Amino acid sequence: MLKGTVHKYGANVNTDEIIPARYLNVSEAELLAQHCMEDIDLDFVKKVKPGDIIVADANFGCGSSREHAPLAIKTSGVSCVIAKSFARIFFRNAINIGLPLQESEEAANGISNDDIVEVDLEKGTIRNLTTGKQFTAKPYPEFMSRLVKTGGLIEYTRQRVVNRK
Repeated sequence: MLKGTVHKYGANVNTDEIIPARYLNVSEAELLAQHCMEDIDLDFVKKVKPGDIIVADANFGCGSSREHAPLAIKTSGVSCVIAKSFARIFFRNAINIGLPLQESEEAANGISNDDIVEVDLEKGTIRNLTTGKQFTAKPYPEFMSRLVKTGGLIEYTRQRVVNRK
């Protein structure tokens, strides 16, 4: 179960807004996180707390295919991103690093900035604890659920190799 304060954004938040291109020469996740969302929300890194949740309109993560974007979000402390829809490459990159995403038009419409939200990834339920409203998202297939639970594709593969020995 994930629970956190919402940071709300509009439609078409692109990967350059999530982590500006001027930081793409940085490979350390902690340094990327220090610049997460700064071009659309200068105070994001000051406000975000571990477990917080990003909620956005449609097409979150559009633009260039850069693994830096979901990595910056996850390392900043965000536990989940909820949106009406995600750019497919961003979606795959996020799952590969273990950043949970939930697609739900109703949740994106029914959640406001600073609301407290609780997400049950296994059941696909999203509860707005501020308003009492509940929403649904499509639960992940079992394999994707395992990737997210283990922290992403690399950790999942590492565990499988270790367990075979």
